[in-house]
Amino acid sequence: MSQERHVTPRIAEPLQFEEVASPPHYARSTDKPVQFVTVANPQGTVLGYVWVNDEDGAAGWKTRRAGGDEAFNCGALYVSKLRDAKARGLSPTAALAEILRDTDPANPSHVIPRSLREAPSLETVKDLAARS
Repeated sequence: MSQERHVTPRIAEPLQFEEVASPPHYARSTDKPVQFVTVANPQGTVLGYVWVNDEDGAAGWKTRRAGGDEAFNCGALYVSKLRDAKARGLSPTAALAEILRDTDPANPSHVIPRSLREAPSLETVKDLAARS
């Protein structure tokens, strides 16, 4: 009884990849100073930080490691707000101003009043999130 081998032919043509549009977003990193605010839940537990830099057109959310799943999930809301602001053509600092204006302590998360600060770099905010 002969056994036939079935060989799957290899694709001889190079694969063509089609670039798909992604939602507009700010640059995800900068090596310049950033402004940032602290975000907390209604009990005052710090969940993370929204940071911005106009010079590089950068903005993002940095989850506070100790905040766990709640902090991680909260980040999706702020990333969404930043993407929406970018789609409307706002600068990163204008987006942050809008987030500050619309914050409400009754919501599952809010910007802590008077928490707007400047850091010499994004790394400073990352370090803050990692150790706090």
